[in-house]
Amino acid sequence: MSSPKGFAKFIIVLTTVTAAVMELIDTSIVNVGLNEMAGSLGVNIEDVSWVITAYAIANVIIIPMTGFLAEYFGRKNYYIASMIIFTAASYMCAESTGLMEITAWRFVQGIGGGALLSTSQAILFDAFAPEDRPMASGLFGMGLVLGPTLGPTVGGYLIDNFSWPMIFMINIPIGIIATLLSITFIDKKEGEGEKKESIKIDYMGIALLMAGIGCLQYVLERGESEDWFASDTIRISAIIAIVGVVGFIWRELTTPHPVVNLKVMNNRSYAFTTLFTFVAGLGLFTSVFVYPVLAQRVLGYTPLETGLSLLFPTLIGVFMMPVIGKAMSKGVSPIPFTIVGFILFSLYSWMSASVSPDAGRWDFFPALMVRAFGISMAQLPLINQAVAGLHPSEYAAGISLNNMIRQIGGAFGIAMANNYIAHSHAQHRSDLVSNFYEGAPAYTERLNALTQGIAAKTGDISGASLKAQKVIDLAVDKQAYYLAYLDTFHLIGLFFLAVLPLAFFMKVKKKQPVDAKAVKEAMEAAH
Repeated sequence: MSSPKGFAKFIIVLTTVTAAVMELIDTSIVNVGLNEMAGSLGVNIEDVSWVITAYAIANVIIIPMTGFLAEYFGRKNYYIASMIIFTAASYMCAESTGLMEITAWRFVQGIGGGALLSTSQAILFDAFAPEDRPMASGLFGMGLVLGPTLGPTVGGYLIDNFSWPMIFMINIPIGIIATLLSITFIDKKEGEGEKKESIKIDYMGIALLMAGIGCLQYVLERGESEDWFASDTIRISAIIAIVGVVGFIWRELTTPHPVVNLKVMNNRSYAFTTLFTFVAGLGLFTSVFVYPVLAQRVLGYTPLETGLSLLFPTLIGVFMMPVIGKAMSKGVSPIPFTIVGFILFSLYSWMSASVSPDAGRWDFFPALMVRAFGISMAQLPLINQAVAGLHPSEYAAGISLNNMIRQIGGAFGIAMANNYIAHSHAQHRSDLVSNFYEGAPAYTERLNALTQGIAAKTGDISGASLKAQKVIDLAVDKQAYYLAYLDTFHLIGLFFLAVLPLAFFMKVKKKQPVDAKAVKEAMEAAH
C-alpha cells in the first residue's frame, strides 16, 4: 500500500492530530469546572472528581489493548467506532443530571478516547515514508504537548462564558467532522479485519489487565482523598492491583496469543525508553496539575488566566516539534535531544521553585518557556524511540504500551504531588506557626496593626483582634501552601535528573538505508 499524497495526506495528518489533541484535552479540561459541576449536580468536590478518575481508568485499560483490537476489528473500523463512541459519550456527559450518570458516561468516553491516541499515531506513521517518520513524530508530539495544556485554557474560557456542559459539547462538531474525514480519506489496509476468525482472544489477559491496571489507577487517583491505606477500599484495590498486574505480566509472557505483547520489553532500548516515557508523563501531567492549582489558590488567577499563562509559552515550544522531527529525519540522533530536554525540564522545576512569594503575573513565564522547550525536546525523541529497534510487527504493541506508560506516569505524578503537597504544607505551617507566639515582636506588631485597621473600618473593637488573628492564620496557610508547591517542583526535577544516566542504554544500531523499503512494507502489514 503506497503512502497517501497531497491533499489526502494533509487531511490524514489533520484528522489524526486533531483526534489525539481532542482526547488529551479531555484529560484536563474538566479540572477547572469541578466547582460548577459539583454545584449543578448537588455533590461535593471530592465526589465530582470521579469524572476525572473514571476517564483516567478507562484510558489506561483500553490503551494497551488498542493494537489487538485494531487487528481484530480492522484498524479503520476500530478507529471510526472509537471516534463515534467518544463523540456520543461526550453528548451524554453534557446531558447528565446526576453523579452516577456522568461518571458512567465519562468511563465510556475514556474507552473511546483511549483508543484514539495509539490508533491515531499508527495511522499517522503510515502516511509517511520510513525516512520521514521522525517528522510524523514531530506532528504527533505537538498534539501530545498541546492537548493537556489546552485543556485548562479551553475549559476556563467555556466555564467563564458559558456553562460546564459546554466542555463536553465542544467535542461533538469536532468528532463528527473527524469521523466523516476518516471514512472518506483513511484507507483500509490490505487484509484488514479478514483474520478475525483466526485470532484467538486472550480473555484471561483482558480480565487481569482490567482488574490490575484499573485498580492501580484508582489507587493513584483516589488514594490521597481517601487517606490512602486507612481506607478499606484503597487497601482492597491495592491488593487487586498487585495480583492483577503480576498475573497479567505472567499471563502475557506465557500465552501464545497475548492481548498485549509484553515481549517487546526484551528490547533494551525500548525498555529504557518506557522508563523515560514514564518520567516524561510524570512531568507533563504533574506540571499541568501543580502550576494551575498554585496559580489559582495562591496567586489568585482566574481559570482562564491560568490556562492562558500556560498556553502562550507552550505554543512557542510546540512549534519546535516539526523542526526537531526534520532534524531527526536527516539522521540526527534523538539521544542528545532527550538529554537536553530532561535537563531543561529539571531547570524549569528549579526556576519555578525559586520564584518569590510576591510573584507577579509574568514571574513564572521564563520558567514556563523553559518547560515548553524541555517537553518539546524530550517528547518527540521518545515517540520515535518507542519503535526504534523493534520489529515492524511489534510497532502496534510498542506504541500502545508506551502510551499507557505515559498515562500511568502522569497518574503516579499527580498522586505523588497530592500526597507530597499535603505533608509539606503541614510541615511548613507548623514551622511558620512556631514563630507566632505571644510576645514575638514581629507577630505583635502585625497583629496590632491589623486589629487597629479592622477596628477603624468596622467599628467592632471587641471582635477586631479575633478577625486580625484569622487574617494572619489565612496568610500563614497561604504561605505554607506556596512553599509546599515550590517543594513539589523540586521533587519533579529530581526525577528528571535521576534517569539521565540511563540514556546511554537507549542507543540502538542505525538501520542501513537499504532497509527502508522493507521496513515500510513490514510496518504496513503490521498495522
